Order: sequence, then C-alpha cells, then structure tokens
Amino acid sequence: MSQTASKQSPTSEDVARLAKVSQSAVSRAFTPGASVSPATREKVLKAAEELGYRPNALARAVISGKSRLIAMVVAYLDNQFYPIVLEQLSRALQASGYQVLLFMTDPGDQDDTVRRILQYQVEGVVMASATLSSRLARECADTGIPVVMLNRYVPASPASSVTSDNIEGGRKVADFLVRGGHERIAFIAGAEDSSTNRDREAGFYKGLAEHGTTVFARGVGGYTFEGAAQAARDLVGHNPRPDAIFVANDHMAFAVMDVIRSELKLDIPKDISVVGYDDVPEASWKGYDLTTVSQSSDAMVEATASIIIEQIEKSAVRKRAAVLPADIVVRGSARKPA
Repeated sequence: MSQTASKQSPTSEDVARLAKVSQSAVSRAFTPGASVSPATREKVLKAAEELGYRPNALARAVISGKSRLIAMVVAYLDNQFYPIVLEQLSRALQASGYQVLLFMTDPGDQDDTVRRILQYQVEGVVMASATLSSRLARECADTGIPVVMLNRYVPASPASSVTSDNIEGGRKVADFLVRGGHERIAFIAGAEDSSTNRDREAGFYKGLAEHGTTVFARGVGGYTFEGAAQAARDLVGHNPRPDAIFVANDHMAFAVMDVIRSELKLDIPKDISVVGYDDVPEASWKGYDLTTVSQSSDAMVEATASIIIEQIEKSAVRKRAAVLPADIVVRGSARKPA
C-alpha cells in the first residue's frame, strides 16, 4: 500500500470488505432503528473499530435526504422551567435516533433565526419560549417541516403546540385565593404578547368573576427577575396594599418574594400571599416554599416529542394542539382555604 493511500480515511466499503457483509449492511448498522441482526451489527462495529472508521452523518443526509436533525429555538433560559424541558426533550429525541441543534434567538428575531435554521436541512423545529409568524410556519408546513411550539399557542398559526391548560390554571388560582379569605388580589403579568400570559390572566379574571370580584391591582414583570421585582415594589408600596399576588410564572414569583421579605420587611403569607406558575424545582426549596400551578415537564416533553417525530416519520404535517392538565401545588407561601 502506498504512503498516500495509507493516509486516506477508511470507507464503508473497507468496513464491508473486512466484515464480509454488504455495504448496505454497514449503513444499516450505523442507522438508528434500522433492521440489522445483532450478529451483523457486531461484525460491522468490530471491523469499523479495527479500521478507525467513523460514519459521515452529513454525507448520509445528502444521499438519503434525511438529516435526522431537529432544531430547538429558545428566546431565553432565565426561567428555570426551560433548561429542564430542553434537557428532557433533547434526551427523548436522541433516544429516538434524532440529534438536536440548539439556536438562541432574540424577541422579534425568531423568523430570521428559523430561516437560517432551514439551511441546515433540519427535519423539524421546536420553538421553546419563542413564537413563529403564521406565514413562516405555513412555509415550513408547505415544505414538509413540522413545527411545534412548546409552552406557546397561536390560534391562527398552522404550527402544532403543547401547553398546559393555562386558562384553567389561572382560574384555579383565583378560586384558591378567594376561598383563602383574600380580598385585595393583584396580578403580575409576564410578557404582554405571550399566549401563556394572556391565557393565565384570562383564566384568573374568570375565576375572580365567578366569586363576584375583580383584580385589585396589576403590574407587569415581562417574565424577567428585575421587572417582577420592580412590579412588586410598585404594587406593595401603595396603601392599601394587596393581600395576595398571583405572579405569571415562578421565576418572577421568586423576585416578588425576595422584595416583599428583604426590602419591605413583610411576612409571607401573613401579610401577603404569593402564588406562582410552573412548579420548577426551586419552588419546593424551603427558602421559597412557593404555592404554584404545576405544568408537568415530563408530559409536555412526551407530547412534543410524539407530535414532531410522528409528523416527520409519516411525512404528514398537520396542526395539533395538546393541552395538558394544570393543578395547584399547595405549599407555604399562601394562606390556605379553610
């Protein structure tokens, strides 16, 4: 063998020759879910290890037209809910033979980000803490690329969605606080243009109306720690102050609790009750002990993975909306109904 030839990378043909199998058997041995006998797979892997062969996923994608790549688009990771969901979803997709590409985007820039993503020949897109215009979602659907919005819902969009029942969750918070004897119940909103905030607030107002009352005061935290802290200062600084605050997510609720206790020197829940939404792990920490609405990350991940994989493998993009139950987890941050 010449010196030049010895420097060439081994090919699948070399592996097939050494393992005494067909080249298609080599391809199947390195394709997740492909039909190949354990004995053949073992021979192929042994030969590949001996030769130092590594399959070229990009080349295989060009030949087959299947990249087995799914893009995940995230606008922010400050909310503790999203890192948990992204890890779980990545593992679930990888277990099904797909690989994940993570893209960070800025509010208002999601469409441009997705256009860049499509250059990578991805087979599906998951939008987490981000939305996609209906026009671009339709373009994706027309080209056979399913899009699933995780924890977001846009009625006019052809994209699929997975959410908790935010309206019912908000309604349950109102019922819980009113039955707990609260009379001046405030609300701190997240991002005004997000479906999660709109639905949680709508359900909250609905629940208050069922008890013949209305929201006492309203602030906007924009789903940021600093924004929620300032909203808490503004609301609680007034006289009379709220005796309960429903905060649109746990990330903001932690900021609200810190301000109430550390800056304003008030007691939770004796002076003010606080309720959040998401039930992230930190909510159960002794320092917060936050009463909140639970949306199961396990169930949301399972539904998201199921929808996008089914549509990829059936080459059939159609809108699906999975709405999962939302229940209150009662802890120590809010007075309990008698």
